Order: sequence, then structure tokens, then C-alpha cells
Amino acid sequence: MKGLSPWALTAMAQFKNSNFLHSENLGELSFDIFQTVDSIWTSVSYRDNRPVYFRAYYAPGVMTGTPAIKRKNGGYTIKIKNALGVFNIKISFSQGEFTMLKYSCTLNPATDTFFPFWPRDILTTGIKGTIKSMGEIHAAQVGTRSGLLYFSIPERDLRILYFQNLTALSDFAEQTGTSLSGIVGGMLPEIGLSLPTSDLQPLAAGKEVVISDATVAFRTGNTKSRDQAQDYLDLLAEVYLNIQRPQTRYLHWPEILEKGLKDLIENPGCWSMVGGSSYLNAYVSDYQTPPEIMVQLAVLLPLVDYSKWSGKSMEVMDTIKEGLPAFYSKKLKTLLRWHPDAEDQLQGEEEQKMPLVMDSWYLHHPLLNLSRLALDGDKTAEKLFLDSLGFAIKVAHKFKYQWPVFYKMDTLEIIKAETKPGEGGEQDVAGLYAHVMLQAYELTGEKKYLKEAETAAKKLGNVGYKIMYQANNTAFAAGALLRLFKLTGNELYLSLSYRALASIFENVQLWDCNYGYGKNIPTFFALFPLSDAPYTAAYEEQEVFCALHDFLNHAEGMEILQSVRLLCSEFIRYLVHRAPYYYPPMLPREMISDEVKTGEVDPNLWIALEDLHDGIEKSGAVGQEVYGAGNAFGILPRHFIRITGKPFLIFSDCPISGLRKSEHSVIFHLQGDQRLSYRLRITPLDSSPEKQDLKFSIQSPLVKLLQAVDRKQDLEAFILGNETVRISWEQ
Repeated sequence: MKGLSPWALTAMAQFKNSNFLHSENLGELSFDIFQTVDSIWTSVSYRDNRPVYFRAYYAPGVMTGTPAIKRKNGGYTIKIKNALGVFNIKISFSQGEFTMLKYSCTLNPATDTFFPFWPRDILTTGIKGTIKSMGEIHAAQVGTRSGLLYFSIPERDLRILYFQNLTALSDFAEQTGTSLSGIVGGMLPEIGLSLPTSDLQPLAAGKEVVISDATVAFRTGNTKSRDQAQDYLDLLAEVYLNIQRPQTRYLHWPEILEKGLKDLIENPGCWSMVGGSSYLNAYVSDYQTPPEIMVQLAVLLPLVDYSKWSGKSMEVMDTIKEGLPAFYSKKLKTLLRWHPDAEDQLQGEEEQKMPLVMDSWYLHHPLLNLSRLALDGDKTAEKLFLDSLGFAIKVAHKFKYQWPVFYKMDTLEIIKAETKPGEGGEQDVAGLYAHVMLQAYELTGEKKYLKEAETAAKKLGNVGYKIMYQANNTAFAAGALLRLFKLTGNELYLSLSYRALASIFENVQLWDCNYGYGKNIPTFFALFPLSDAPYTAAYEEQEVFCALHDFLNHAEGMEILQSVRLLCSEFIRYLVHRAPYYYPPMLPREMISDEVKTGEVDPNLWIALEDLHDGIEKSGAVGQEVYGAGNAFGILPRHFIRITGKPFLIFSDCPISGLRKSEHSVIFHLQGDQRLSYRLRITPLDSSPEKQDLKFSIQSPLVKLLQAVDRKQDLEAFILGNETVRISWEQ
């Protein structure tokens, strides 16, 4: 950075003549709270290095007198009255695994007040004339993702995660008619929160509103030698435990599933006919786009999961399977993306919507799903999978394990090399390809596939920390890398697995959008499909959900980062809570877009919208995605325990492992974090004609099953994570 704003220059000039208010030391970190003409700052320094400055309060103009600082509830409070109104500031420090700084500020305006500008709240230099941009920002808020900054200052041996609780700022956005998109960022040395600006709607006089709520975690010492991604995961988990998180609700997924299954099977907008066979559309009533192999398998695999769990055979599965061989090209010896008998429907309105144009991940994703069917004993899937592997390997060799975005399948000519200039192609496809090769190795035992997986995985080491192109594929990559580590003992693969996960958890929304249309839906821990996507999407979220379940299962019994177990389990828990709100019948009609890019949106149809937007924008503008229909079919088998012949289900919102069933009990292990509690519920099967008076007990002296408040027929308990649970019953 070659310059600073007037507000930063003014602040730096005031530092020399500031009024000291309080000092505190925690470990090797020193904290000083001080007052300048228009601000309250906390400076944080490690050993004898220069401080980093965090602004807890700002108001234009001169602050009269020295504000009183009071000790309260383990922190410090400051009350300031001026022409703008009354400000209440809270500042606190704590030390656990990491040293933490928390500060917040509320404003009760004296008059209706507009906010045409607000300065950022972090300065990494305090010396006038010194604007050298020391350090590096590794992650910052993009769109409506978490309001965080992750940055390192190696010269001061500091690595810092700054987190702004945007849930608390929702009232500010609601009153001013603004969005909280992209408000945490900046360039070193002037970074942090800048409130969204508005000259249309003011803050109302006499109504207190939060204008900042920050939590900052510090990693000190040996930062140059520490892994950046692992530090991010650890710091994020620590911040996560120190912020207010919304409560989850139980939603009855068996009922949601039945509605979705009925609409998937019966609604004609979900299906097209080609060559006498039925195929799923990508979007409801999209008859212009030919059937895609990815779409068929993205729905089929969750249906298979549900069929195995429920013991039900479904004709719709046979319908989908019957159409799969038609996608195989004997000439190219591979599966094609588009149905070959309908490719002439493609109009080229998008780069990839051309005959024989392949989006790199689309080649491997169907192969991954076919391999799962093959390992389950499906011989047709096994043949399609094995017959296509040669082409996949040829493509990998052609592109040297660094895949472009689009290429021609017949010539391997690159149509689009990079996502953006200088950012490379689809970086995470190397991990997805490794996953496919590991599946081939498991199916055949041939070591050439293991070698291919390792070669591709090592290429990820050249990518750096921005592995993610598309979230679900990055999650599959994380699982493949963990499996490679278990097979080879090579620590590189475990480290790369953490990098992939860090990429995913940079791409989440750790806040509830309680303004505008966002008031109608939970958004906490939502995941965006692409690193620059403006909305969250049902399909990618559901696949990441399944991939993280798989990751935790492969990690069972291993020593992995505690932060990884926590973050994976919490994403899964909140997805179970949030996912029903992708279905239009769960939403008020006014928040569903009237204009739809692809196909049609039926607000009464239990098929997920592709896109949920910021509270300012309506949702469903992209379309109603049939390939996201696997949502419920993936959730039910993983979170509801079914005991054959018993008229009830056992629900856990935490991922479980080690499930053992007997006639009168079940035992399983909660994979979550022992510092958090998770919901257990026993719910009767509504469809069961059998009525039994059963008495349930749970093996824990501190936990009791009580009648649920929302569903009187259910029993509910909350239990800490990383515990073994035994539930028994008797008549």
C-alpha cells in the first residue's frame, strides 16, 4: 500500500498525545487501552515488538474529558456521551489455548443519523510517515461470508484472526437498508471493519444499536515455521467457541423426505425423455438443456443411501440407472457430460454449453459416484467406471495434473484455462481425481491407481492455501488426502488435507442474516459453492455435508486437529438445521424471485432452490435444482437411527460412529467436541401401525430424556460431544 486514508493519518498523529486508561499483560502479550481525540484504542504488542492497534470506539469530533473506565464482569466498560448520542464500549481479555481480545460498541443516537463513511478499526502501524505494508492478509470477507480477517505479521511474530460478529450488526443493516456484504477487509496497514454506508435510511434516534462486536485471537511465537492453514483452523475454532451461536431447531426430516420424494417422482418438470428413456432435468422445467450424467448420479447416490437405510426398493432408482449407459462414448472411451443424442439442443449461451466441451470437475464427479455404486456391487456401474478410467488418466497426463476450467473432449484443446487471470484452473480437481483413483485402487487392488492418486495429490502442494474451486470437490479432496495419509504415512497428505479444509471454512457464513429477507431463514454456518459465489447452494452444501461425514469416519481413532473435528461436526449440525429452508414451501412467497434464469420455480414444490441470497436480494433467481434433491436422502440415513421392527427413530444432530444395535438398545459414539452439547431425540414412526408403550433410558447420570417442547410425542436430551451414548428401552 502506498498511502493511507485521512482517518488513519489523523489517528497516527494522535497516538503520541493519547490518554492512558488501562494496561494488562497476558502471557507475553501486552494490552494498553488509551484515548485519543476521537477514539478509544487497544494496542496489542508481543514482547518488545511494535503494537497492532484495534479501535473499539470512534466518533468524529473532539471527545471532551477523560472517560471513566470501569471493571465489570471480567472486562472493562466505558460510557461516552457526545453530539452523536450515547456510546457504550466493552473491552475484555482472556487466555485459553490462545490469547483473546474482545471489544464491542453500541450507539444510542441523539437524532436520526446517516452513515456516509466509517473508518476501519485496525492499524498495524502507529508511526507517522511509516506506511510500509508489513505482513500478509491470508483471508478476508468475500461477499456475505464470515466477517473475518486472517493475517500474519512475521516481523512481529504474530498471526491474528479478527472476527466481527455480523449477527450483532444485523439491526444496523435493517435500519439503514444496507447489506453486510464485504464490510470487513481493507489493505495493510489499514484493515478491519468499515460500517456499510447509507444516505437513504438513517439510524433512528433513541434506539440503541450495535456498531461493532469483535473477537480477536492471537497466535504468537514461531509463526514463520508454523503451518498457516492449521493455525487458521485452530484460531477459528477458538473464536467459534467464544462467540454467541444461534440455537438449532429440530425439523422432522422423515416428513420432509416423503414430500420431496413424491415431487421428484411425480412432477413432470423434473423429467425429460430422450431415446425412449427418462432422465432427470438439472432444473425444474428446463427442457432446453440436454440431460447431464452428473445430475443423474447426484440424485441416484443419495437415493441408494436412503434405500439401504430404509430397506425400501424404489422404482425411480431403476429408472435412473437404465439411462446411464447411454452417456458412454465408445469412440472416446469415456462418459460424456451431455447425453449424446440430445447435444444438438445446446445453444452455446454459456461457454460450457457446447457439444464435447467438458468442465474439468464434471468428468471426475460422475466417476466418483459410479465407483461408489461399483464398490456396492453394481456391475453396470463398475463397467462404466473401469471403461472410463483410461480417458481420465490420459487427460490428467495431458494437463500435467493441473486442470483448466473447460476443454474439448475430442482434441483436449483448452477452451478456458483459468478461473481468473493469474489464479490457475480448477485447482481442487487434483484432489477429486486422487479420490477417483483411490476408489479404483480399492476396487481393483492395482497399485497404478494409487500411484496416480499420489502424483495428483502432490501437485496440490504447489497450489498454496487457496485450493478451493468448488466446495464439494474440495471436501472430497480433503477426504482423499486423509486416506492417502493413512495408506502411506506421508505427513504431506495430512497437511494438504488440512489446507483443503481451511479453504472450505474460509468460505462459510458464521452469522445469521437477521435483516431483510434473511429474517425468514437461518443462515449461520452456511457454505458458498464457489470462492466468489454470491449465494449459498443446496447441492454443494449437501455434498460437503456427506464428504465431511466421510472424512470424520476415516479419521475415527486417529489423532487429528481438535479444531477439525469441531468445525466439521458443527457445519454438519447446522446444515441439518438449515437445509429445509432451501425448499420453497418453507419460505414466504415474497422472498422468492419472480425472475428465474433456468426453468421455472414452483413455490409449492419440495425441490430445493439452487440459491439463497443476502437479506437484500430475493432467492431462487438461478432456478429450482433437481440435482439438489439428494438433500433429504443424504441427511436421513446419517442422522436417524432405524431399528428394524421398532416404531421409533433415534435422531442425533451430531455425526455418529461405531453404531451397534441390539433388541433392546443402541450404542454409538458422538463425534462432536466435548465442549459443546448436541441434540438427541426419540421420535415415533408416524407410519407405524404398531403402538407400543416403551420406556426409554439413557446411560448417563447427568442426562435425562424429557418430553420435547415442540413435539409432545418426542423425547429429547442434550449431551456433550465425544461421548459414547447408550439408549435402551423396555415395555
